[in-house]
Amino acid sequence: MTLGDRRVVVPTAEAMRDLGSDVGRACAGGDVILLSGELGAGKTTFTQGVARGLGIREAVTSPTFVIARTHQNPADGPDLVHVDAYRLGSAVELDDLDLDASVDESVTVVEWGHGLAEGPAEDRPEGVREADPDTEERTAVVRALGGRWSDDDLGVLGGVPC
Repeated sequence: MTLGDRRVVVPTAEAMRDLGSDVGRACAGGDVILLSGELGAGKTTFTQGVARGLGIREAVTSPTFVIARTHQNPADGPDLVHVDAYRLGSAVELDDLDLDASVDESVTVVEWGHGLAEGPAEDRPEGVREADPDTEERTAVVRALGGRWSDDDLGVLGGVPC
C-alpha cells in the first residue's frame, strides 16, 4: 500500500546526500530502502547521505563488484547494509546473500532492487531518481510503503506531494 510520495528536485550531488541524510535520520533497524534510476542518477550518492544520517563515518562506495557491503555504526544506531543488485539475475541470487540474517537490526539499501528485494520489508521508503542528462540536477521521488512510513515521515524531506 502506497501511503505517500514526495517529489524533490535535487540540484547537486551534495543536495542528494542531504536528502539521503534526512531519510537516514528517520530510519530504524529493519528498514529496507529500494533505489532505482539510470546509471548516474545518484543512487550511491543518496546512500552516502543515508549513512551520514545514521551516523556512519566510514566511506560508502558502490558495492557493484562485491554485491553487498556492511558499514558498521560506531554509535548505538543500526548498521548500514548497502547492496548493488545490478548484476543479480533473480531474487534467488539476492536470497543467497543471506541478508535476512541482518535485515532486522540494520538499515538495508538496495540499488537496482525493484523486482528482487521487495520481500524483506513491507514497510519501506522507495526512491526513484530521474537524471537530467544535460545538468547535475535530479528529481527524486520518495515513496512511503506500508504502515511504519507515512506521509508525515516524508514531510521532513520537503518537496511536493505527488
